[in-house]
Amino acid sequence: MKFYDLGLNKTLASKCQSLNFTEPTPIQKQTVPIILTGSDLIGCAETGTGKTAAFLLPIIHKLASQIKSGVRVLIIAPTRELVLQIEAVYKQFASKESPCVSLIGGASLRYQSEALRRGASVVIATPGRLIDHLERGNLNLSRIEILTLDEADRMLDMGFLPSIRKILDKLPSKKQTLLFSATMSASVKKLAFSVMNSPKIVIVNDQNKTAVTIDQGVYSVMAASKTALLLNLLETNDYERVIVFTRTKRSAEQLSHIMTARELRANRIHADRSQSQRITALREFREGKIKILVATDIASRGIDVDSVSHVINYDVPETPEDYVHRIGRTGRAGNEGQAITLVSPIEETSLRQIERLIEQPIKKLILPDFGELSFSAKKLGNVFFNQSQGQSNHFIKNNSFRSFGSRRVGR
Repeated sequence: MKFYDLGLNKTLASKCQSLNFTEPTPIQKQTVPIILTGSDLIGCAETGTGKTAAFLLPIIHKLASQIKSGVRVLIIAPTRELVLQIEAVYKQFASKESPCVSLIGGASLRYQSEALRRGASVVIATPGRLIDHLERGNLNLSRIEILTLDEADRMLDMGFLPSIRKILDKLPSKKQTLLFSATMSASVKKLAFSVMNSPKIVIVNDQNKTAVTIDQGVYSVMAASKTALLLNLLETNDYERVIVFTRTKRSAEQLSHIMTARELRANRIHADRSQSQRITALREFREGKIKILVATDIASRGIDVDSVSHVINYDVPETPEDYVHRIGRTGRAGNEGQAITLVSPIEETSLRQIERLIEQPIKKLILPDFGELSFSAKKLGNVFFNQSQGQSNHFIKNNSFRSFGSRRVGR
């Protein structure tokens, strides 16, 4: 099957061919024809299977079939990185007659306002920044024809739901609504039906299952020994490209500084980093200038980087669904990858919940004998943040990483 077999116009189908998209993926084969009919749709597929193009291609086809003024399409995503990724894919396929504007935090409100005044057919936004523009009167959503929620399970959870409801109140009742995600719980699906009109459901993989290309394993380890184990894994294995996930911004910041002090090429991405810092970190990671990206869950959705060989969960994620999204950063597009999770005793219950969700046990890995890890206070220096505020890190001051690292993991 070719892209023109899906019902796309010849220009768009030829564009796919010129960009070496020779054959639609399963999610594209099943969803594009449905979207072209105007039906509401819920699409579930593994990460890295072409979900973004699955909704963008029919949207671009519809925009080209009838030129109108005003914002006609609204796409909402949970993170800045995902918004920028969607924008990049859109610009690959769309014509200049249907411009798009991205609205994300950390970027200039003035610049975004000017872009909206110049005119746009498509707005791609994070919820918070979208509401900022609505409250300033910069954006009129009364002509929206298509609403798309990417990573819909996160968009409809309790964290984003109030913002999404506020946005929905600004939209016309007659519109096409598309929801895409890798995971979709029963409660979220029930909520989705309440804001949709008899949606079609397309599931191209067993929901919440992880890709068969990902080799998963866990280390049972005391919480105090996680950092020593992590460093041992990074320093004794020739990992090609690694994402290390933490639960908190503070942990991401600290781990990145420790890695840099030990001459590991690392950077970090979390909500307290500026947009330019996040963009720089992602660009360096894509280009191979850094080998390790330390991230909170803002990066588990929206990082499309080729050849991520390993995902390491320094902390078990807060929800089982987040585990699926985290490890989906590796093993993409048929490539093989490995996901390693460090599990402390207090996190064992969360691990069981993950195994129930993915309906398979995760194999236990044998702890390495990593021996003495020498953390020199002189070498580390003043690498931690907030020292200017008198919050110096007690690990460095006491050089206590030496004894901490030499403890046998698991004892």
